[in-house]
Amino acid sequence: VQLQASGGGLVQAGGSLSLSCSASGLTFGDYGLGWFRQAPGREREFVASIRRTGVPAYYADSVKGRFTIFRDNAKNTLYLQMNSLKSEDTAVYYCVKGLGSAWDYWGKGTLVTVSS
Repeated sequence: VQLQASGGGLVQAGGSLSLSCSASGLTFGDYGLGWFRQAPGREREFVASIRRTGVPAYYADSVKGRFTIFRDNAKNTLYLQMNSLKSEDTAVYYCVKGLGSAWDYWGKGTLVTVSS
């Protein structure tokens, strides 16, 4: 299984960024997927997750109303649309594959930097 996140970069506070995660080596539509992030000096934290059918989706309180997770099973791709970005959203973002109640595969992250 390979998960490759992309789309990170530098953006000003209040701006938007869209992340993608391309998956291979799995039957994409069979699994729940998610995004986690890790800011410098902090522990990795949950951002959002989505069931294999696309609904429902779950969000951390800190991103609810600003971020949207969605997936395209035909393209084996997971997305995270991030709006109204804040400096505290600065982190490396990882896409993850679910297995039951756990996360069993982690992709290489993509860095998002929000300047204030």
